[in-house]
Amino acid sequence: MYYREFGNLGFKISTFGIGCMRLPLLLQPDGSTDPSKIDEDEAIKMIRYGIDNGVNYIDTAYGYHGGNSEIVTGKALKDGYREKVKLATKLPVWLANSYEDFGKLLDEQLAKLQVDYIDFYLLHALNKNSWEKVKDMGVLEFLDKAVEAGKIKHPGFSFHDELPVFKSIIDSYDWKMCQIQLNFLDENYQAGVEGLRYAGSKNIPVVIMEPLRGGRLARNIPEDILKVWNSYHIKRSPVEWAFRWLYNFPEVTVILSGVSTMEQLKENIEIFKNAAPNSMTEEELELVAQVKAIYESRTKVDCTACNYCMPCPSGVDIPRIFSLYNTASMFNEYAEQSKHYERLIEENKDASNCVECSQCEGACPQNIAIIDMLKEAHEALTK
Repeated sequence: MYYREFGNLGFKISTFGIGCMRLPLLLQPDGSTDPSKIDEDEAIKMIRYGIDNGVNYIDTAYGYHGGNSEIVTGKALKDGYREKVKLATKLPVWLANSYEDFGKLLDEQLAKLQVDYIDFYLLHALNKNSWEKVKDMGVLEFLDKAVEAGKIKHPGFSFHDELPVFKSIIDSYDWKMCQIQLNFLDENYQAGVEGLRYAGSKNIPVVIMEPLRGGRLARNIPEDILKVWNSYHIKRSPVEWAFRWLYNFPEVTVILSGVSTMEQLKENIEIFKNAAPNSMTEEELELVAQVKAIYESRTKVDCTACNYCMPCPSGVDIPRIFSLYNTASMFNEYAEQSKHYERLIEENKDASNCVECSQCEGACPQNIAIIDMLKEAHEALTK
């Protein structure tokens, strides 16, 4: 296992961290699965196998698996395993409506995890609005007091918003780490590579989530993309290429992977045995760029989700529809994305509610023919 210094905190962390949001599930009598029903025995076995093979960063959160991830993670860390890892979990900021709620939630999490302290306690999924809300409620003072009380060791945050918001949050407090979404398709999405480097310039360790875009960079790979990957003289799986692109950045400290099977876990452990920064050649970086270009060429709508088209007077969720259409096309997931579109239909937010008022087209900075593209998306997602 390859290890990196965790900022200036004085210890090293495995570059691969186990994310406990996609743990193995129990099969229900009808053959389906329920995300809240974890296969505890297998999950505990996997987490301990990872630790036994060098993983020393375990990440969970209050809401993962319907609130059960912290419970199972705590069980996995019994029998001496707690002392072998750094444990991260997250404060569900959306559930806090008062300063007192911060402490109640933390104490609940400590009890569920069956631990005396949490190494990394993150404000979960911050965006501009949630950040302003909890900051005004005194969350930074709460973090300081929780550190003083020994309940948490190092405060941090995870992030889902635009780059300027990320920089503003980074500059507002003495954070010990942060967590961002990043993969080779999301180079300029949310905090992106620029945010990664901004945090790195301040010696704030960065933990990466969604390195495989929710698994989409690992499964159902289109033939033209496989052809590019396989053209290289060293044979690597698409998963290894995606991880390799990330660990090439010296500013990346930990890459989280939500493993659902022992096979996935073992593959990841093998990949991260030599996860050195600055290890990719120019030829390899060009190969990744080629793959990225192919994925992007499959994009149906050049929508940047700026939301200038919103709100739609007829209630149409324009950015969401275009996102579903693009994802379906890029990853050949029409069946899966059509199911998500059905929910928009149920909520009367689908494209069939468009009255062609053209208000959205006048507001769109990308000059997208929104009315025509909504019709196209609707047809593709309802086949």
